[in-house]
Amino acid sequence: MTIRHGINWDQAQALYQTERDTFISRMPRSRELSAQAAGHLLFGVPLHWMNDWSTPFSLYVAAAQGARFTDADGHDYVDFCLGDTGAMFGHSPKPVAEAIARQAQRGYTAMLPSEDGVWVAQELARRFGLPYWQFALSASDANRFAIRWARAITGRSKVLIFNGCYHGTVDDVFVDLVDGQPQTRDSLLGQVYDITQHTRSVEFNDLAALEAVLQDGEVACLLAEPAMTNIGMVLPQPGFWQAAQALCQRYGTLLLIDETHTISSGPGGYTRAHGLQPDLFVVGKPVAGGVPCAVYGFSEQTARRAEEAKRTAPPGHSGIGTTLTANLLAMAAMRANLAEVMTDSAYQYMFGLAERLAAGLRGVIAQHQLPWCVTQIGARTEFQFTAVPPVNGSEADKILDSELEHIVHLFLLNRGLLITPFHNMILVCPDTTAADVDRLVAAFGDFVRQVR
Repeated sequence: MTIRHGINWDQAQALYQTERDTFISRMPRSRELSAQAAGHLLFGVPLHWMNDWSTPFSLYVAAAQGARFTDADGHDYVDFCLGDTGAMFGHSPKPVAEAIARQAQRGYTAMLPSEDGVWVAQELARRFGLPYWQFALSASDANRFAIRWARAITGRSKVLIFNGCYHGTVDDVFVDLVDGQPQTRDSLLGQVYDITQHTRSVEFNDLAALEAVLQDGEVACLLAEPAMTNIGMVLPQPGFWQAAQALCQRYGTLLLIDETHTISSGPGGYTRAHGLQPDLFVVGKPVAGGVPCAVYGFSEQTARRAEEAKRTAPPGHSGIGTTLTANLLAMAAMRANLAEVMTDSAYQYMFGLAERLAAGLRGVIAQHQLPWCVTQIGARTEFQFTAVPPVNGSEADKILDSELEHIVHLFLLNRGLLITPFHNMILVCPDTTAADVDRLVAAFGDFVRQVR
């Protein structure tokens, strides 16, 4: 018998084959659509990431509403993935859907500002504490633009990230520490220059390493999530961010906080909940209720420096912004989402459910004496294949097991429960119920019993 992460691996592999057979037998329409897609979609899917799910072929969605969706074969699911945060406040929230319908009769895009944009900027300033804002179509773009502003403001070329970070498809962030040395990620397609020339990487929670790479005064900005989320969750150690902010200020490095995932921490993100004071701030994915949109904010001083950098630059394209940025449809959706969906009361409800979920998962793990743990950031919860939570990206990477993840995920999917395919992240939304959470915990327990 082979033991892997505390489970009987032989039983787990046999269970996976059973679950694959079950999926195939229950999904004739999804299988048919997958076959049709292979004729004209590269890799058979609209985005090649969609092949990363645990399923033998793609699961096709027919409709989604609130915390639920229905597939092309008519099966219903409780969605704990929620578009990997894009639908963190539920699918098609009513206020957002109504705002989109109204705006659809009044124009989609004009490359001119709307009244909604004024309201949204005021609300973002109130909610997140940074007085000035700009918009983008995705958090990837927002991070990319914010980095360009940081370099223009400081006159420095270097960007600093934490090993194992995720900030979308920004070229500058794809640097990994390999045996302690920075290296351009080898999985990048079409990469023609060495990213390490302009990007530095250190481990999260390592203040000594952070100071060592800042003290030469060449780093324009530190781009970071307040807690790492995409290599498995890694929480900051007590006092880390207070000290890290002080180091950035000491060496003239701008702090660029990306809250696209950690917006699960509260209405003002982890930043407001824990008193961070970034120079630049990004949030995307759920900010417009799932409509493609992102925002990035500037502190007072950073905004003044940005304006000066633009005024003194030669005329021409700044390399910042796209034609559809801040389009009328997105701004209307964001106004409705911020005003009526992304509310204090919604967060309090979600926090209670996430606590219930985390407690339930911990109970199953303890009952079966698994060497696993549960990590939580507000409405975001994750079980990890380690008894001790990781403190940096390298530790988190070592415990990832995509084969085991796929077995767990497919087991849950076949029981009408969807969680995120990239590690074991679970989200709750305002439409999730306590019964939904209890159902997920029970199915998780059933899985453990079958492979323990």
